[in-house]
Amino acid sequence: MALSLDLLRPIGERELWLLSERNPGYQFERSPEGRLWVSPTGGQSGRRSLQLAYQLARWNEERGLGVVFDASTGFKLPGGAILSPDASWVEKKRWEALSEEEKEGFPPLVPDVVFEVRSSSQGVEELRAKMTLYLKEGARLGVLVDPYTRTVEVYRPGKEPERFEGVDTLSLEPELPGFALQLAPLW
Repeated sequence: MALSLDLLRPIGERELWLLSERNPGYQFERSPEGRLWVSPTGGQSGRRSLQLAYQLARWNEERGLGVVFDASTGFKLPGGAILSPDASWVEKKRWEALSEEEKEGFPPLVPDVVFEVRSSSQGVEELRAKMTLYLKEGARLGVLVDPYTRTVEVYRPGKEPERFEGVDTLSLEPELPGFALQLAPLW
């Protein structure tokens, strides 16, 4: 399970940046309340996240509709959280509207599409809570992949999550036109 640390004061953006730089191999995030969330990345987790990001990047390269990010990118959400989805996608015009300084730091936006792949250190409920937060903050699509149960939950604003089990391919249209997530490489 990921660690949630209640510090003496909320962690600042610069401190989070420095912690991430000085401690490779750990994913540092900040909750909306300023708590520090720490998740180590193990071998299987890193492999699965990369495979998902690869599929997303390959699709985006063909379409040129936006920008793809891996798990090391922290996004500064409007409510104060800084979260790092395992893979994410931002529509091109939204990314291009940011200044160069905003692009270099924690981008101050919510990705249009976020993916989380459950690792052995994470509980499914904490990832569901993150999906809820992403949607509340403005994401258009959230995808939670659980390789331990071989299920996928798809989150869209204003709708109940859809749960898929025993599927090999999952279309993520209309948010990602023509993109079908291949699940076998993620198990």
